[in-house]
Amino acid sequence: MRALFSGLFICLFPFPDLAQTSQTFSEKELIYGRKDGMALTMIMLSPKRSLNGKAIISMVSGGWYSQYDWVQYNTRNSEIFLQRGYTVFLVMHSGRPMFTIVDAIDDAKRAVRFVRYHASEYKIDPGHIGITGTSSGAHLSITVATDDDKPDVASQDPVDRVSSRVQAVACFYPPSDFLHWGNMDVDPMNKVILDQADAYSAFEFKEWEPIHKHFVLITDKQKLLWISRQISPFYQISPDDPPILIAHGTADLVVPFSQSQRFIEKLKEEKIPCNLLVKEGGGHGEWKDEYVYEKSFADWFDKYLK
Repeated sequence: MRALFSGLFICLFPFPDLAQTSQTFSEKELIYGRKDGMALTMIMLSPKRSLNGKAIISMVSGGWYSQYDWVQYNTRNSEIFLQRGYTVFLVMHSGRPMFTIVDAIDDAKRAVRFVRYHASEYKIDPGHIGITGTSSGAHLSITVATDDDKPDVASQDPVDRVSSRVQAVACFYPPSDFLHWGNMDVDPMNKVILDQADAYSAFEFKEWEPIHKHFVLITDKQKLLWISRQISPFYQISPDDPPILIAHGTADLVVPFSQSQRFIEKLKEEKIPCNLLVKEGGGHGEWKDEYVYEKSFADWFDKYLK
């Protein structure tokens, strides 16, 4: 079970040297929100020519952790999108050990709302936004896609009053069900299983204690089960979800292949356009023929963001 969390970010290494890549796009750093006095940032990559007026959110995430050094990896993976005219937003979220998966999900939704709110400024259509990611970034992608879209219509921040809905998803090997892993059910109270996991802090869910005005760890099993279900997109699937494409390797020792199999089967039951690209013998990390799958992602976005 250690592999459940500890390996969810190794896929981001090593980084390619992008110094030799000709810059056919411009870059701009944006602040899409603030949390505890810190800025939440994204990098906007805009093609210098042939803009198609559509956007792709790319989650910079591994093990529910995000850092600027990983932008190179996401930039490289975004080249095919940029070539086809998409404006790409590389989104960094708050992560462990200070923040949990719940916070990362909120940030991902905020990022979509921010891009949609500023659509005219960024020369994109607010009704044509896709999302992509790898591993935990993929989990955030399918979570945004399947969660109920509930804008805060009473918020003083106009960004919070717009939709976080996306119109298409394409991603690599996402965790999708934290209550059932591989062939076994998961007990969120089993500290022996989680103690040695590098991403353990991402699952240290907290709640506000009003008497002493601080956050305390949630230890109630029923509450933890409820949270685990809420952050598992498998249980949030509904017929109005957008088209979803997943690429997953059959030899993935970090996120079991069955996670995507079951997820896709449930999407099909709800008659949601979907597909599973199977990498025979593929593990959890960069694949030598990864570009082939990225091309399939671009084709998917072309089809469903038309």
